[in-house]
Amino acid sequence: MLLSGKAGRPPPLNLTHQAPPWRAEYKGQVNLHVFEDWCGGAVDHLRRNLHFPLFPHTRTTVKKLAVSPKWKNYGLRIFGFIHPARDGDVQFSVASDDNSEFWLSPNESPAGAQLVAFVGKTGSEWTAPGEFTKFSSQVSKPRRLMASRRYYFELLHKQDDRGSDHVEVGWRAFLPGLKFQVIGSTHLSLYTDESTLKMDHVAHVPQSPASHMGGRLPQEEPRADMLRPDPRDTFFLTPRLQPASLENVLEPCAYAPTYVVKDFPIARYQGLQFVYLSFVYPNDHTRLTHMETDNKCFYRESPLYLERFGFYKYMKVDKEEGEEDEQVQHRAFLFLNPDDFLDDEDEGELLDSLEPTQAALAQSSTRPLGLARAAPTEAPTEAGTTPALPMPPSSRHQPTPRRSRALSWAARARAPWLLPLFLGRAPPPRAAARQPPPKVYVTRVRPGLRVSTRALAPLSPRGPPWSPFPGVFLRRRPLPRVQLRAPPRPPQPRSRRTGGSHATELRSPARAHATQGSREDQAQLLELTAPTADLNSSSETGPVTSFLSLSQVSRPQLPGEGEEEEEEEDGAPGEEALSEDSEEAAGLALSRWREDAIDWQRTFSVGAVDFELLRSDWNDLRCNVSGNLQLPEAEAVDVVAQYMERLNARHGGRYALLRIVNVEKRRDSARGSRFLLELELQERGGGRLRLSEYVFLRLPGARAGDADGDGESPEPVPAASASMRPDGRPGLCRPLRLAWRQDVMVHFIVPVKNQARWVAQFLADMAALHAHTGDSHFSVVLVDFESEDMDVEQALRATRLPRYQYLRRTGNFERSAGLQAGVDAVEDASSIVFLCDLHIHFPANILDSIRKHCVEGKLAFAPVVMRLACGSSPGDPHGYWEVNGFGLFGIYKSDFERVGGMNTEEFRDQWGGEDWELLDRVLQAGLEVERLRLRHFYHHYHSRRGMWGAQRGTHSRKGSRTEGP
Repeated sequence: MLLSGKAGRPPPLNLTHQAPPWRAEYKGQVNLHVFEDWCGGAVDHLRRNLHFPLFPHTRTTVKKLAVSPKWKNYGLRIFGFIHPARDGDVQFSVASDDNSEFWLSPNESPAGAQLVAFVGKTGSEWTAPGEFTKFSSQVSKPRRLMASRRYYFELLHKQDDRGSDHVEVGWRAFLPGLKFQVIGSTHLSLYTDESTLKMDHVAHVPQSPASHMGGRLPQEEPRADMLRPDPRDTFFLTPRLQPASLENVLEPCAYAPTYVVKDFPIARYQGLQFVYLSFVYPNDHTRLTHMETDNKCFYRESPLYLERFGFYKYMKVDKEEGEEDEQVQHRAFLFLNPDDFLDDEDEGELLDSLEPTQAALAQSSTRPLGLARAAPTEAPTEAGTTPALPMPPSSRHQPTPRRSRALSWAARARAPWLLPLFLGRAPPPRAAARQPPPKVYVTRVRPGLRVSTRALAPLSPRGPPWSPFPGVFLRRRPLPRVQLRAPPRPPQPRSRRTGGSHATELRSPARAHATQGSREDQAQLLELTAPTADLNSSSETGPVTSFLSLSQVSRPQLPGEGEEEEEEEDGAPGEEALSEDSEEAAGLALSRWREDAIDWQRTFSVGAVDFELLRSDWNDLRCNVSGNLQLPEAEAVDVVAQYMERLNARHGGRYALLRIVNVEKRRDSARGSRFLLELELQERGGGRLRLSEYVFLRLPGARAGDADGDGESPEPVPAASASMRPDGRPGLCRPLRLAWRQDVMVHFIVPVKNQARWVAQFLADMAALHAHTGDSHFSVVLVDFESEDMDVEQALRATRLPRYQYLRRTGNFERSAGLQAGVDAVEDASSIVFLCDLHIHFPANILDSIRKHCVEGKLAFAPVVMRLACGSSPGDPHGYWEVNGFGLFGIYKSDFERVGGMNTEEFRDQWGGEDWELLDRVLQAGLEVERLRLRHFYHHYHSRRGMWGAQRGTHSRKGSRTEGP
């Protein structure tokens, strides 16, 4: 259990030195342990599995060392004994897809196992079945074996989600010319018989160097910022300053925020819209920066915009001396005007309006800024679809300023051609008497002489006289692939080689089965003169822009067309001779090609950008990599300074501030903000103390409201001016009935069924939590729905927990009913019940976090957990924050009963939605729900197979037992 979230040192190896008693009936098979639902192709990925090697998903046997279950994302551990047929030197070899390792002991002790052969270490290596000599590491050195002895072996295999999964071990006598043969059942035997053991019985499982080597390698630098040390992680161990000594520091005031929706009628699951986030200072690094390679939702730009243009709009290139504005269009960077953006709504309407059957037309209309967009014309469509109509002229000349994330399309000109605005000023438009067919720019890399503007002009008589992209060449990703190749050439003698000066005419081939809407466009053939030798030259010589009819791009290729053409061209005489001189021809072409200059001395200006200031306290359900909201430092320091001034005035300067550990703010723009201050203080003549109290910064003139709806308050409430500072700024006060208890009991309520390995891990984590914190004010309540894979009650007794309760229920698994039964078993109504899941990794400060954010009659706590991805672990977390889930919920039992508890009637046979329904009723009861992302708070990856009460246990094969994930 990585309580601190750090990789740390690996625990000392608990190797098995003595093998269990062996029996003759063990001959003919070996033990097989399966670890499912774990990604990665390297054996080290298997060792990082939370349950490896003691708690596999399935225990069974196999009769030979050649296994292929035809599955994905799993790991195998095969172990037992090898019985040689005769004395002599033997070589072993292993083959697999993906990686594998074969370990062999010089005797029957697992502790002496040594790595003798393996396939790969990184997960990318693999072999074909029976390919025993592909890698040098596959074949072992000769081993001297004796027929009168048995030798412990261990075979580890890891398979990802690709390839033909298999693993096999062969052996041969060390003699010339002999081939490897798979080790069969006559030379194998079990390590022990597991057919009668439950899944939580692990004392017999051998632990060898193979099962521990390299599993937890210490890392010099954490891959995630959240893994770096933070004072919050261990601050709960500092003695707390007693709340009684802080009662008279601030004036008391009523606390009733306006965002509380007490008795407000809300629809089912609408409570998600009334949950607000808190601001945190200092930065707790809960933002998953290491996951933003693929997910950039933290930034305000749309993913489509970032994919095309990146972040160049935040940069401004420095102008050189004497540089004119007209030269801006030749630069390679893109700088946009804030007015050239669409609102989110406009962007969604634009994307939704595209017809799926007009993919090519839609792609040509959504090109980046600078690509010319022709007026919509009739395009080939499927039956039942309507072609896009031309835009009326009145709408073309009415510019509308827009501001937001996505790019807007350039304004239409009076001519059907759209002016190519790219990196600068566009040339003046040219009037056209006739609308040309739509064109698509395709950038190709071709050697040879650069095609001039004049050479391109005859291709489109009615087109613009200027080059479409001066100095800039674009390759559009969304466009479908278009084959630009010459038609089949007549047979030529093999000795003949096509020279660079020989010209070939490229024409658009007529499609016999084209749709009716594209036949007119196909009649317009485009001719382009280019050297024939360029077709087989290097692709890195230089780009040239060619034009294609839209019908060639939008019409899908018919079956067999491309294949026949490719076969004819590949099999044409002279092709081999042409490819032999391709490098030479490319070299000659490079000498004639003028490369674009790269300005390595280009500099730019940029301003400081803080995207945190653009976020709000609304519970954003769209982005799951952003962390807690960041509280500005000036605001946090101002509140702390004001509190320390009042504290020292009350106690005569007895305490000195050492460090601001944590400040949490919940904003109420109408009445003020609530703060949780956690400060490390130095007492004069004493030690270090921890201050953790709620304060309220009430706005001037704000009405206090009614805290409980009855207008009664146990203490007098001062006027608003009493809490104001002399300068007229808002002052601090102590919110009534908003104090948390450090010694309150916390009950973890967990329903289980046939989850042996997860129950064992959960109990081990709870025991480690008790040993690490020394906190005995918590208990574990397990509600067991007739688990058959382990004795849950016996496991509870064997675990060193301060308190526990075991409840047994019959029937299928019902999460709502199990949680309600666990809460009903708690006797103290003034204690906290934490509705929990079984697959959770807890941080060391979890108890302190639950107590701080649960206040009876006021606050409930719904921490955000990070869901680990497949193959990820707490030491190397990859995944996302579960921003939609409220299943992990802390609340006082008295408040839980007041809102009605779990809805056991509607959620009897389903799992999902019961947490949102409970949230609705909690909010309607007038409680606040604190929503924070907790550091080192993870949900382990697991599948959902076998989690709905299916009868598990006896497998289809005798002696095989399996356990739900």
